[in-house]
Amino acid sequence: MTSDRRGLAPRKQPRQVRAELTRQRILDAAAHVFAEYGYAAGTTNRIAQRARVSIGSLYQYYPNKDAILVELLTRHLDAGMAATPPGQDEEPPAPLEGIMRFHVRQAIDNHREDPQLLRVMMEQGPRAPDVLERIARSELERIAYASRLLHDHPEVRVADTDTAARLVVSTIEMVVHKMMATPEQTDTTRLENELVAMLTHYLTSGPARTSGNPHTQPDPNPHT
Repeated sequence: MTSDRRGLAPRKQPRQVRAELTRQRILDAAAHVFAEYGYAAGTTNRIAQRARVSIGSLYQYYPNKDAILVELLTRHLDAGMAATPPGQDEEPPAPLEGIMRFHVRQAIDNHREDPQLLRVMMEQGPRAPDVLERIARSELERIAYASRLLHDHPEVRVADTDTAARLVVSTIEMVVHKMMATPEQTDTTRLENELVAMLTHYLTSGPARTSGNPHTQPDPNPHT
């Protein structure tokens, strides 16, 4: 699989509505083809046929199926960052459970369309440096947001909010991905409720944080 950045970049950026609609048709068709046939058998010929465009037209937009899959992955990542949680700027802030539920539900919705496509994107797609960089940047942005949220939210009692932020982001992504990508049908309501309960309990259990540096652990033997 090519790792050349030029081989993964779209060839044509649509400037007219008709061209943009064609590009979207190609991407939607590719999503169905990859989900149905897998990555190896999801050829550009099948994608073009599903999109009802000529193979020549497809190649005007994308040099190969790697580039198509990269764009689908980018679209997936962008959708995960687009929505704004409720009450993040309110005083007092929104309840922590509601914020956790928002992010868990957003992750479930972002994985809901086709679990098989998600498995193809995450496990079989190209691993070029720019793709890995895009994935890493998306994760760092989510961790930075979570760290600020946990540091400032009055309900949070964990001392090390930086580590907690990494745990929350990784847990939501990995658990939802694993549960939604399995062949067995997942009860998404139960998944949402249990994951929200687990995260909220972890973040709010324990003694209240003291003022000052939230990352400083208290001395277990203050009189020694």
